[in-house]
Amino acid sequence: MRVEPCVLLKYGELALKRGNQQRFERHLVRNLRHALAHGTDTAPRVRLRRRSGVLAVSAPPLSHAEVVQRARDVIGISVVQPVWRVAKSAAAAEAAAVRLLRERDADPPAPTFAVRCRRRDRRFGLTSEQLAASIGARVCAELGWRVDLKHPDVELGVEVDRREIFLGVDRHRGQGGLPVGSSGRALVLLSGGFDSPVAAYRAMRRGLRCDFLHCTGAPFTDATSTYKAYALARQLSRFQPGSRLYVAAVGRAQRTLATSGAGEAQIVAQRRLYVRVADALARRVGAQALVTGDSLGQVSSQTLANLAVVEEAAGLPVLRPLLAFDKVEILDEARQIGTAEISVLRDQDCCQLFLPRRVATYTTVGRLADVEARAGMDTLVDNVLSHIQEFDLDSCEATAGALAAQEATTAKDQHTQQ
Repeated sequence: MRVEPCVLLKYGELALKRGNQQRFERHLVRNLRHALAHGTDTAPRVRLRRRSGVLAVSAPPLSHAEVVQRARDVIGISVVQPVWRVAKSAAAAEAAAVRLLRERDADPPAPTFAVRCRRRDRRFGLTSEQLAASIGARVCAELGWRVDLKHPDVELGVEVDRREIFLGVDRHRGQGGLPVGSSGRALVLLSGGFDSPVAAYRAMRRGLRCDFLHCTGAPFTDATSTYKAYALARQLSRFQPGSRLYVAAVGRAQRTLATSGAGEAQIVAQRRLYVRVADALARRVGAQALVTGDSLGQVSSQTLANLAVVEEAAGLPVLRPLLAFDKVEILDEARQIGTAEISVLRDQDCCQLFLPRRVATYTTVGRLADVEARAGMDTLVDNVLSHIQEFDLDSCEATAGALAAQEATTAKDQHTQQ
């Protein structure tokens, strides 16, 4: 009997798109191919079979387990299921079921089991119940396992498709959401904290292809925040192909805002600076929106009044995926996506530069417009953009070299300032 291992990838929300489903599928397949090929010495021979709401995937020389692991990071897939593919006959399904369960390390040695059948092809000669009964009888006869339909130790899934039958015992949760790129492009303001990486992930799950902008306080801070932002962006890049990180040195511009009389509104003035830089950069790279990690009321600068003042500085829409999240929810998700252990590392944060004793919880556009006029905001933004650095996150060696060069430049600037 011929058995072919493969992996079933099942849609969630994407399956509801009906007339537009093919467009979403194109993005999903592109992202899947990138995930399977990324970091491999030999490009895998990816074979995709499209079914109704399902992709059957094999990618030699990648192992079954490797395909499962990589597919679980592809946004747009809700279920990842390693299976065996056999001929479309009851006899083939029975024989494969016995072999699959025999090869599985069972604990206890003779566990209880249940067979769950589903027919996507209703023309198959047996009903779902009849096929499940015939497979179950064969397993009982040859392996001596007992049937328990309510609380089985092992659950065997059987799916009858147009040309074959799939059998499997494992089922993994995927990322869900919409395929990255299907909703457009955005630029994420990426700090070194917990919030903005989670906001980026949430934006990607809504189909946004994201690049990242990190603002560093250079030349008044060292390169630790840049290294941290790079690590965070690299972690997030596993969810999408072709990620890019942009690093903007805003230390001198922040100092100018402080000496122009920002006072208690310094933090909000700085955030307007970041948004202006991000807005200009987004237009340059073709992004259609900005993404921030703001959570309403979490800190003084994120009151409703201050958020409105910051947003006024942007021409593009400002998306806030975490607006109604509390800190516990954000931390839980950061742990799930693997950014929490990076965010907890210490760094020199540009937001702590020129920090006033008290941060204003209520500011107005008019007040900050006067400060920005004295500071020459347009010139500040142009100066920051003229020295912005770009890193291709798919090119690790080049990025590491560029970051080392940046650290040397930062150290030189700090020495000059002293």
